[in-house]
Amino acid sequence: LGADFYGGNLHKWLSAPKGAGFLYARAGVQSLLKPLVVSWGYEAENPGPSAFVDQQEWSGTRDMSAFLAVPEAIRFQREHDWERVRAACHDLLRGAQAEVAALTGLPPFHPDDPAWFCQMTAVPLPAQTDVPELKRRLYDEYRIEIPGIEWNGHKLLRMSAQGYNTRADFSRRLAALRDCL
Repeated sequence: LGADFYGGNLHKWLSAPKGAGFLYARAGVQSLLKPLVVSWGYEAENPGPSAFVDQQEWSGTRDMSAFLAVPEAIRFQREHDWERVRAACHDLLRGAQAEVAALTGLPPFHPDDPAWFCQMTAVPLPAQTDVPELKRRLYDEYRIEIPGIEWNGHKLLRMSAQGYNTRADFSRRLAALRDCL
């Protein structure tokens, strides 16, 4: 990517426990980052080859089980043909995108291409939509929690799919949207 920094959580797409994540920092910018918790290694008695690793690696007493489970999450996805699962998730979202477009009369926000979206997509909402009210109704009346935002003059819902989602889940969400819009 050529990025200076890149970070991510591993719970959503890798299905690792919450709390497992990563941060990449290009060597030239690592000195700009300081740990949130100052602990062992900040001023290491026996420094390693990287002050960045020394300072970030250990933040006191904490539960490391989420990080230790990451290799198992990777193995699980390998053993369960996760490329096929991702493709099925994309198909669910492709259908949802088309159904919401038919409901709202608005074209999809981006092309139907895995390069643009795989397991998460943004669907446009009508200009008159009260996004906070829509989110409230979806949760209070249907127990559907879904991010909604106003960005760059657009009102959008963020839809995502994971291996445990079914067509029935998406049909239920569409029915709720039909009632609320």
